[in-house]
Amino acid sequence: MLVLAAFTILAAAGAATGSSPGEVVSAPVRFFFPSFGDSEVAAVTSTTAPACRPSATLRERAARVLIVGMPDVKDGSQGLPTELMQLGVGGVLLTGGNVDTRAQVTRMVDDLKRQSRHPLIVSTDEEPGRVTSFGHIIGYTSSARRLARDGSPESMRALARDQATALAAMGVTLDLAPVADLDGGPSDSTIGDRSFSADPSIASRYAYAYALGLADKGVGAVAKHFPGRAQAQGDDHVGRIVSNASMEELRANDMKPFGELIAQGMPVIMLSNIDYAAIDPNTPAGLSARAYSMLRQMGFKGAAITDSIGMGAVNQRWDWSEAAVKAISSGADGVLSTNGAFAKDMVHGLVVAVQSGQLSEARLNEAAARMMALAGGDPMAFACQAVELPKLQPQP
Repeated sequence: MLVLAAFTILAAAGAATGSSPGEVVSAPVRFFFPSFGDSEVAAVTSTTAPACRPSATLRERAARVLIVGMPDVKDGSQGLPTELMQLGVGGVLLTGGNVDTRAQVTRMVDDLKRQSRHPLIVSTDEEPGRVTSFGHIIGYTSSARRLARDGSPESMRALARDQATALAAMGVTLDLAPVADLDGGPSDSTIGDRSFSADPSIASRYAYAYALGLADKGVGAVAKHFPGRAQAQGDDHVGRIVSNASMEELRANDMKPFGELIAQGMPVIMLSNIDYAAIDPNTPAGLSARAYSMLRQMGFKGAAITDSIGMGAVNQRWDWSEAAVKAISSGADGVLSTNGAFAKDMVHGLVVAVQSGQLSEARLNEAAARMMALAGGDPMAFACQAVELPKLQPQP
């Protein structure tokens, strides 16, 4: 008995629909079978579900993974912020040079959001103590170390809640805090008194309380800098530094606060710019596939972002475009840079990397979807990925 089958698959992709090179859209598939005896020819039609087409172009998805600073910009109508909103970056980073008054920041953020075609992440780096961009507006605080030593987790949560109230009123949606690193040095070292404690259990408890306080008022928290940098000497803002901690030491100490925060639903984790001899000795954690794999193996399902790739530990070895591609390829969802002047270069590098096969489009889609979810948008429509970020779970 001879059975003949013929089928045709029609594929269409075009810029008008938002699809990019390599995307295939399935059309109905029709199979024809011969007659048996005196029966007529039967035609059976099987229709496959149309492949998802991202509403965003490849370039828009590449831009979505970027969170960038705007050095000394105080007006959303200036050239750089206008360029960034047209480019479609996923978020902006507000630092001290962007902040004069509450009214000024609010106007600038409102202007940015009006110009952006999609929900925009508005981030800042506001910690307890010396790392602050808004202290002159919302008030300065003691260091994390002192606050944890002298106060309770409840008082820490209340402090963060007050800060988040003020930040949210100015349009900030994400705070690059708390520090979950252990206290490994003098007060004026890179981490030092920015850490809550040298004890992993205390550090995790207070970092969690701070994150909860931010979440209470709708500001997202970011635990940093995985896998922990307490045992690294030097300043990665200036150049390459190395942690020689063994894997056993990292797991027994530095990584413990991150594990606790992951278990409690931390939505975002920032990776450090330090090279770890026990993980990837020649690559900063934020650009290391091994580091991202470790983070996911710990059960993390949220958005993983880099520390600023403009820091010397990265920028002295890879240019902006190379670093962005390396980070996303390795498992980052967001690439942070304090200078948005290089955003076009990074977007171009990501697009070319996908088109050349250096970067998987599926990996870019996953990253873009997580960043869209973090901004409060629709990740499925934007990048064809069903994403739901974890949420902090208050303890009973």
